[in-house]
Amino acid sequence: MTEGGKKAILAAFFANLGISIIKFLAFLATGAASLLAECLHSLADTGNQALLLLGAKRSKKDPTPEHPFGYGPERYFWSFVVALVLFTLGGLFALYEGIEKLRHPHELSSPIWGFIVLTIAILLESYSLRTAIIETNHVRGNQSFWHFIRHAKQPELPVVLLEDIGAMTGLVFALMGLTAATVTDNARYDAIGSISIGILLIIIAYILAREMKSLLIGESVDPDVAEKIRSAVLEGDEVASIIHMRTLHHGPDNILLGVKVEFSSHSDEGITQSINAVETRVRAAVPTVQTIYIEPDIRRQSE
Repeated sequence: MTEGGKKAILAAFFANLGISIIKFLAFLATGAASLLAECLHSLADTGNQALLLLGAKRSKKDPTPEHPFGYGPERYFWSFVVALVLFTLGGLFALYEGIEKLRHPHELSSPIWGFIVLTIAILLESYSLRTAIIETNHVRGNQSFWHFIRHAKQPELPVVLLEDIGAMTGLVFALMGLTAATVTDNARYDAIGSISIGILLIIIAYILAREMKSLLIGESVDPDVAEKIRSAVLEGDEVASIIHMRTLHHGPDNILLGVKVEFSSHSDEGITQSINAVETRVRAAVPTVQTIYIEPDIRRQSE
């Protein structure tokens, strides 16, 4: 994990921990369903940051005979678990609580505490979101935020970024629901705020689960990285052509490369020297290519 990713996770962890505590206290004071939904949302986010840190730590374990390529995909797995937690503990509970309060509304007590807490929560969440945006800007280059979320191989920043955006939007929904309920003296508006939060979290959880599923199944490298690898392979005179090439991210910083190559020399000694030269060039061009399998072959008419 990059230092930027770790910084964004820690900022989100402490912000969400503080927010979940004050939201729960505000719920006890007001009985507002949207505040309870937001409390569970922040509590889920706090646990999610811990899961991301756990995944980053476990991914550094050395390879074993049972897992010869290492534990890089642990980061993808725990990010997928984050999506499940966000869906169940955050989205479904908020939806259930909102529907219950919509069917059986009750009068809000001391709504002023709700407004105070939501204001504090927005300030803390703004700090977390600002940190996530700054760290994302360091690595996304010219990509849009949506493109970065869709195609990033390091899962932590996209997860934190989506969570923080969802948290800020959820706080706005809670504030709108509480305001409408207070002004109209109709608690059903607060319940609608909770339902809106639930739907929002379910959508975000779906996006995260879809992206993490793709990484867990196995994604190839980005086209620009593939082109660097291809150029490195073809750079020497010993390579006549690439017959086909396959890449796989076995973790954000662990690329597996398999390539079938037609070499200029067909002697055993010449092919051995050529393979070593190709491996050296590829690792120099793309250091994250950790495992390389090169198969010498002769190009056939159909290939």
